[in-house]
Amino acid sequence: MATRKKPPTEKSPDPPRGDNELDRRDKMHMDMMRSVVTEPLLSKVQANPQGRFDVIIALNELFEGGIEKALQFVEERAKEWGVRYRTVSHYCFACLSGEQILALADEVRKLIQEHDRRGTVVYRIWEDTEIAVTLTRSLTTVKADAAHRAFWAHGEDIVWAVLDSGIKGDHPHFRAAQSPFGPVDSLNVADPLQHTDFTPLQNGPLVDEFGHGTHVAGIIGGFWQSEKEEGEKVVGTEMRDEATNKPIPQRDSLRVISGVAPRCRLLSLKVIADTTVAGDTKQTAGQGKVSWVLLAIDQIQKWNQNGKRLLIHGVNMSLGYDFDPRWFGCGQSPLCVEVNRLVKSGVSVVVSAGNAGYSSYITAANRVESRYSDLSISDPGNADLAITVGSTHREMPHLYGVSYFSSRGPTGDGRMKPDLVAPGERIISCAAGLEAKKYDDGKSEVPVLYCEQTGTSMAAPHVSGAIAAFLSVRREFIGQPERVKEVFLANTIDLQRERKFQGTGLLDLMRALQAV
Repeated sequence: MATRKKPPTEKSPDPPRGDNELDRRDKMHMDMMRSVVTEPLLSKVQANPQGRFDVIIALNELFEGGIEKALQFVEERAKEWGVRYRTVSHYCFACLSGEQILALADEVRKLIQEHDRRGTVVYRIWEDTEIAVTLTRSLTTVKADAAHRAFWAHGEDIVWAVLDSGIKGDHPHFRAAQSPFGPVDSLNVADPLQHTDFTPLQNGPLVDEFGHGTHVAGIIGGFWQSEKEEGEKVVGTEMRDEATNKPIPQRDSLRVISGVAPRCRLLSLKVIADTTVAGDTKQTAGQGKVSWVLLAIDQIQKWNQNGKRLLIHGVNMSLGYDFDPRWFGCGQSPLCVEVNRLVKSGVSVVVSAGNAGYSSYITAANRVESRYSDLSISDPGNADLAITVGSTHREMPHLYGVSYFSSRGPTGDGRMKPDLVAPGERIISCAAGLEAKKYDDGKSEVPVLYCEQTGTSMAAPHVSGAIAAFLSVRREFIGQPERVKEVFLANTIDLQRERKFQGTGLLDLMRALQAV
């Protein structure tokens, strides 16, 4: 009988993660990196670099010399290596050794670093698999850019609490004297509201040494624009080194970027530790406690006078922990109960579904296997009244569907979750702490302000920002989160995937605004 390992969850506050779970997170991180050599070919090459492999080489359609020159390069390289090849359209078929494949991938990375992506002939190297007879760009995906223009839906006068690892208070994304939407001052909240740190270290709610909360907050609100017409290389990205499996940091250019609700006010409630500390203030970076989250929810209720005056209109929780049926009925844990109460008091609560959609198992033969997992929604995503968000591709959701890692429903007691999906793959947003330090080589003239991160943690703030933008225009819905949820779920885009994978479909802000 197969024994299931507990799958990873997002920024899990409780309980502590084991080595296996950390390994799984690292694997997901690695899987989402750009790579010239695709899986499963890469694993086979790494296992047997002396072997020979049938490959499909996709030529770079953006190559500055054009496809014809790219084909000439292929011909020259084929003669140099003494290999047979065939071409069709912008593909080349050949049989290469593992060493040749890794050498080609290394050459591609160097060309990209020297000349950007137009300087390389090769785009991807795929395995030629045997067969038998017998889908900032995520803003456009959820139509937030259209809502900005058509409805002036910028989140003005809406306050959204971000329960996470803090927000970097001096990040330029959160303060812009000028923007197409007017002045942006995201972190300027009025009394009695105040940014609050619920972690033991108490190093400040506007400090984020971990980098997760700042990234999440930047998706919800804020705005930045380069002073240079051509943009600046302020985006840190990573590419996979096929020979060592280590990430190679790179810089990409950016001219302008906006949160989904750029003028929304963001309240930092720090419930995830951003620094590891031993002793009396023991805490681990990237982890928190359910109790810290419950304290934050209680403080929101006090500020809102339990719904009598709404100073905070919504909450984003890109966090979670594994549901264990031995503890509580599904959706009835203390955190889920308090989330439901918060919604009943008039606050929209948006939660990430979790990243346990593709899990590992140990068979009776002690062999590790991986497969897609249903019933993998984490708490507080199991809360009935929360808006639980899965992940899809940032640009091509119809083609690629639901992200492989995105947790799937239904809930343990048979309710349909997630509620909907939003972009969560390689999302560009604010860099801070560890995420920014990855790209600090001491040579660049400009700092890294943005980076890519992946997970349902990135999908949830797209929905939070969309609701903030919606409420800033449809103000009669303020204090009616259950009606807001109905509107958004009834006006998604069906990706033609399983209901327990995609929920009702892809977030669509324009359709939600037009529906009322």
